[in-house]
Amino acid sequence: MVEIIEKQRFSVIGKLGEGLSSESSNWIPPLWKEANSNFIEISALAKKDADGNIVGIWGAMSDVSGNFERWKEGGKYLAGCEVTDDAIPPEGWWKWTLPAFKYIVSKCTQETYQDTLNNILSDYLPTNNYQIVGAIQEFYNPKDNSGELYLCIPIEKI
Repeated sequence: MVEIIEKQRFSVIGKLGEGLSSESSNWIPPLWKEANSNFIEISALAKKDADGNIVGIWGAMSDVSGNFERWKEGGKYLAGCEVTDDAIPPEGWWKWTLPAFKYIVSKCTQETYQDTLNNILSDYLPTNNYQIVGAIQEFYNPKDNSGELYLCIPIEKI
């Protein structure tokens, strides 16, 4: 299932890595391990909803120049959580403020990630006359412990 959402500018504090796109499965998981094992250092900065729940965990991506363009041979990845725009990252953490976009969002698992992405890129986008206009983002709903994530594919700057 695919839905289209608009997400205003938002900030993420997390652990930052950079590497070759073809080797992302080697350098991204250690970022998550480091972020998760040190989460207490940023937990007070996490943006929360009205019930006190963390609003979002993000695998934020950018091109190596930091312009939130699509990855080419390499890319940057920030494993972290959504924070208020004025949050200051503790030492050893990085903060990104991502621009506002309209996204195509599709739920998947780590096992179906590549197939889901390929289907969107090769079928959904061309069929609906959409173009990718920035880096793809990964959203993990903190209330969801089933290992599912959402691929957020930017189709319009807002």
